[in-house]
Amino acid sequence: MKPRIIAEVGCNHKGDISIAKQLIKIAAVQCKVDVVKFQKRNNQELLTKEQYNAPHPNQLNSFGATYGEHREFLEFTVHQHKELKEYCEEFGVLYSTSVWDLTSAKEITSLEPALIKIPSATNNNYEMLEWLCDNYKGEIHISTGMTSYKEIDELVTFFVSKKRNNDIVLYNCTSGYPVPYQDIRLMEIARLKEEYGDTVKAIGFSGHHLGTAVDIASIPLGAEWIERHFTLDRTWKGTDHSASLEPEDLKSLVEDVNNVSEALQYKSEEILEIEYVQREKLKFRKVL
Repeated sequence: MKPRIIAEVGCNHKGDISIAKQLIKIAAVQCKVDVVKFQKRNNQELLTKEQYNAPHPNQLNSFGATYGEHREFLEFTVHQHKELKEYCEEFGVLYSTSVWDLTSAKEITSLEPALIKIPSATNNNYEMLEWLCDNYKGEIHISTGMTSYKEIDELVTFFVSKKRNNDIVLYNCTSGYPVPYQDIRLMEIARLKEEYGDTVKAIGFSGHHLGTAVDIASIPLGAEWIERHFTLDRTWKGTDHSASLEPEDLKSLVEDVNNVSEALQYKSEEILEIEYVQREKLKFRKVL
């Protein structure tokens, strides 16, 4: 089965909806991804007053005088997300968003996307998760970065109790930007597949690394979804750009995923049809 590819724009639009639309068009038309994903946060709900008013930890990446102002600058309204969803549909690609809090979950649910993503940072917000189980009918995709095995098990058990486990896609993820290869721990995909493959809908891989070789390696391990951050320019101001793919890289990733998925098959017969001409021409025959 060919994995589906998510181009995560996240906040790489720099608060500019025209850049967001440009990213959608390129991801859909040039790169031919399946999904384009954004983020939605209610910063007053998500951050404490101290966090909101504190300076950004890296002023070079900040779009405001405080961390709260920085986050607000990067936020789109629900109306703008509706506009982005319609733009995705215009180009034949699915729209999705990561929701970081209950208010954002309610707002994005009102748009009825096919799937909603829960980031690693808030996969323990059970108030939000319960509301989604009761009020949102689409797929719920969940990253497991910075999450213990016990917490993952509790998460899956919760969705089983809500009878929503068949709508869940669990992603192997390491929360770092960018993640060095030794910390990707790709075999966790196989572990998640073994532990929960019969319980949830699918297992995915969300990467924050450099290059695309690791994404290809995730396919035979069982990844049915591959998510990568997407940008127009990795040198742009912002936290996620350095661990993102530029258009040509994303295009190559989609092509490689398609080719590798097609190649990952057992033989349907011992000698393939393509081999018969060469067999007749080259196969050793004992001279009598």
